[in-house]
Amino acid sequence: MKSLTVFTPAYNRSEELKRAYESLKRQTNKDFVWLIVDDGSTDDTADTVRGFSDESQVDIKYIFRENGGKMRAHNTGVLNCETELFVCLDSDDHLSDTAVDDILRVWRLKEEAESGPEIAGIIAYKGESPDKVIYGNVFPELKDNAHIPADGSTKDNERYPLVSFRELYRKGFRGETTLVFATRLLKENLFPEIEGEKYVPEDVVYDRIDEGRVFILMPVILTVCELLEEGYTDRAEALRHEAPTGWYIYYYQRALSWPWSALKMKFAAHYLRFRSSVDIKYREEYSLPGNIALVGIPGWVVLKLKNKL
Repeated sequence: MKSLTVFTPAYNRSEELKRAYESLKRQTNKDFVWLIVDDGSTDDTADTVRGFSDESQVDIKYIFRENGGKMRAHNTGVLNCETELFVCLDSDDHLSDTAVDDILRVWRLKEEAESGPEIAGIIAYKGESPDKVIYGNVFPELKDNAHIPADGSTKDNERYPLVSFRELYRKGFRGETTLVFATRLLKENLFPEIEGEKYVPEDVVYDRIDEGRVFILMPVILTVCELLEEGYTDRAEALRHEAPTGWYIYYYQRALSWPWSALKMKFAAHYLRFRSSVDIKYREEYSLPGNIALVGIPGWVVLKLKNKL
């Protein structure tokens, strides 16, 4: 059995898949399977993947499903994953040549970590190129955090800090990341599948996994990112209108779990922003305590004045 699943959700992206495939062929460690979930493509994605498989250069598993959006495709991938580790490679991205080797090498070091919170996976960089971190956003120094020992292959025998998502962002990090997860935790935390909507912010699941756990922080570029105009990154505002329930759940979770701060007030304001747009069953299931909802009212008024409701 392989150790790592490289998961790619695909929807009418056959040309982009070729770049991802070439990067997988170049991997210095082939201990992975490429799991492609075709989310109802109407182009020649199936034929393209069949051509990859015929070359027998990469272990490929292909699944076709009705179009339901990236989050449903992600759930399908997780439920069909048979490896210990899972990393998502979007169809418009590709891996660095040593990405699989880097992931498996660092993951194995966790056995030498001191006792503490459960290690849920690895946080690494995305890059504009193999040697340039995207947007130049680098990880903050975390000298006081627990570390796992390096294996001698890193610069100056560097150690890898253990950190939660929440702590990393509280320290000021705002960049994009490559996230590797223990598959078991993803299977326990699937994305909500909301009737009539095709998108849920990824942090809805990631925040749940982050609770009480830590990640190995690896300052290495694993994914080289190509931002296309029609990609999710550039469609954020449109997605807010297309998937209000997904965003409502996201802001509910953030407002509920975040410590008292200006950010908590912001999350509560957006929770109120989306509350009137979602079905009553979601309002009942995801309802903030009154004291938290109350602090969001000033921000909600500002959003209303800016015509963002």
